[in-house]
Amino acid sequence: MELTEKLEFGHRGRKDVYEYVESHGDVAQEQARDALNMEPREFGHHVAILKRDGILTETDEGHLQIAYDEAAEEEYEEDEIEYTIRQARQADMTGIVGVMRSAIDAGTYVVAESVADMLDHEEVLLRHNELESRMFFVACVENDVVGWVHLEHPEMEKLSHTAELTVGVLDEYREHGIGSHLLQRGLEWAAQQGYERIYNSVPSTNEAAIEFLKEHGWEEEARRHDHYKMNGDYIDEVMMEIDL
Repeated sequence: MELTEKLEFGHRGRKDVYEYVESHGDVAQEQARDALNMEPREFGHHVAILKRDGILTETDEGHLQIAYDEAAEEEYEEDEIEYTIRQARQADMTGIVGVMRSAIDAGTYVVAESVADMLDHEEVLLRHNELESRMFFVACVENDVVGWVHLEHPEMEKLSHTAELTVGVLDEYREHGIGSHLLQRGLEWAAQQGYERIYNSVPSTNEAAIEFLKEHGWEEEARRHDHYKMNGDYIDEVMMEIDL
């Protein structure tokens, strides 16, 4: 079920405004008003009600965005490093891609590489009505993204109880609990959505990732021998899983 089906808008015009903002991520009010062919007074009223109800929010530049649950932000401090873990926003996209590119630079995280390619080459919006199938959480230090966790489930109904997870942190910010908190946040969200089994597949050469997951209760479910070919060498794919 899409979020627009769950929200009570009370007016078709308000639903139209929400859906336009939701589909564009960050939009100037004049642009939205013109695109919807609304009179300024009508548009302003709908925006005011949507803001009042915590559905839309206005940026410092006066643009409209979907309102995120600020209460869901979690703050941590470890080894004198302060960081926040929260749901990703459209403005985080560049940071997410940058962190992913850095974390997968060694070529040892193939699934994450495919996600980064998707983000980098397609106009992917972190839209609310896609959260049933895709979710990002980010770890931020001084509002800069230093880590991510991403969950996505297959479109096949027979696999609707499963999801695939990727998680990573910049080298400079590892060993401070960030990866563990990201992993926990992702799994908590997955459990709330009713997923039963989460997967994470990595090349067998990524021993650090495999050990990290095992330390957090994951188990090796399967191994595809010589599945990857990297720099002329055949490498196994290790499928890790955890039941929720």
